[in-house]
Amino acid sequence: MMLHSSHTACTPPARSLHLPEPAPGTIPVSPAARRVILDTLHIIVLVLSVLLITVISYTTFKSIPFLKDPLYMRFQLVVCLVFIIDFFMELWLTPRGERHLYMRSRWLYLLLSVPYLNIIDSYSLSLSSEALYFIRFVPLCRGGLALVIVLDYISSNRITGMFLSYLSILALTIYFAALIFYECEQPVNPGVTSYWDAIWWCCMQSTTLGCSLMPVTAAGKVLSFVLSLMGMIMFPLFTVYLSSLILRQRSGLNNVKFAPATVKSAASHSVAALSQAPDVAPHDKI
Repeated sequence: MMLHSSHTACTPPARSLHLPEPAPGTIPVSPAARRVILDTLHIIVLVLSVLLITVISYTTFKSIPFLKDPLYMRFQLVVCLVFIIDFFMELWLTPRGERHLYMRSRWLYLLLSVPYLNIIDSYSLSLSSEALYFIRFVPLCRGGLALVIVLDYISSNRITGMFLSYLSILALTIYFAALIFYECEQPVNPGVTSYWDAIWWCCMQSTTLGCSLMPVTAAGKVLSFVLSLMGMIMFPLFTVYLSSLILRQRSGLNNVKFAPATVKSAASHSVAALSQAPDVAPHDKI
């Protein structure tokens, strides 16, 4: 009885379990949960971007007036709202001390996520058909930027990620420019008879080689300058990427050649040391 009471007296009182509060400036979720949320958001944004590109391409080829199509207007509104939710979710998952950096680097994403067409339609604002057509591509620019971020995010190599990002920007720009060029030039330019004529012109302009097909509208002339400027900026990156690949291959081959030579030299040194060692007579056994 004495032992039991002494043991009870020596036992420390049970402490209540309290979870530690997160330090100021930290995000309220674990790193694993944060990664799952970001991956899910990136997948949703990419799927919606691809669907938006498909819908805009279909309406362009079929000459469907998009402002009079309620299904398309609702779909674009949903896409823009998802883009805005993605922006604020990533802002919330960013540590508090780095949120101003996030806002400084991603403010353009928020501007590109605003549903301008729905605002124009709701307030019955009068704009030209060319301006409305260009405004329709604003969410596509947001989707293209999201694609660039995801490609850089999943890439293991920094140079490869940069190369894939610039390559996707160039491909998306050529595709969007071909849609705009076809929409603007096809009614007035006899040289543009199909979408393939437009995409051929955009490819030749982006390589800065030029094309026999000449634009006649103001939008086409602006696209000619933009594509030529982008080609001058983008194509030297291919040379840089190929040079980095060649240098990495050469360094790998040098390492492979150097390893057997090192082993051989080490073995030859061991043989030479044994040959130079003095002969020792064996001891007689007792």
